[in-house]
Amino acid sequence: MKLKSGSEGETFLIGKALGGCLKAGDTVLLRGDLGTGKSVLARGIASALGIDRPMASPSFTIMQPYEGVCPVYHFDLYRLSDPDEIYFAGLEEHIGSDGVAMIEWPEILDETPPVNVDICIQRGNGFDERELEVRLNGMEDRAQLICSSLKPFSEGSA
Repeated sequence: MKLKSGSEGETFLIGKALGGCLKAGDTVLLRGDLGTGKSVLARGIASALGIDRPMASPSFTIMQPYEGVCPVYHFDLYRLSDPDEIYFAGLEEHIGSDGVAMIEWPEILDETPPVNVDICIQRGNGFDERELEVRLNGMEDRAQLICSSLKPFSEGSA
C-alpha cells in the first residue's frame, strides 16, 4: 500500500492509525534515510498504544522500552555494525514477544520476523512531503483492518 504524508503531523497520524491495529507480538520495520520521519511514525504508533510520555530516539541505547496498553520496544539499530550486537545484548527477546517492537534500520538484522509491517519512508517533492510504502507480511488476519485504517492517507484518496 502506498501512502502520502504532507507534514510531520500527518506522518504522526499515519503512525497512530497503524498503531491502533497492532497487538502484542507485532513487529514494525521502519526503513528510510536519516530525517525521513521514522521516529515520528514510531511516536504515532506508540501514542495509539497508550504511550503518553516523550519518546527520545534510542540511537545511543539501541532499545528503549515503554509501558502502554502493551509494552512497546523501540529499537534504533543505526549505530550497530554487526547484527550479533543485538543478540549479545539479549535484545532479540523483545521482538515478537509480549509487546510491539518498532525497529528503525532493520537492514542490519540477519533475519526479520516473518510476521511484520514493513514500512519504507522516502522524501516526497515538497520539504515535508513523504511517501510511504507499507507491506504486510504474514498479517492476513488483520490486513483488511490495517488497510482500512490507512486508507485516508493512501495515494489518490485526497
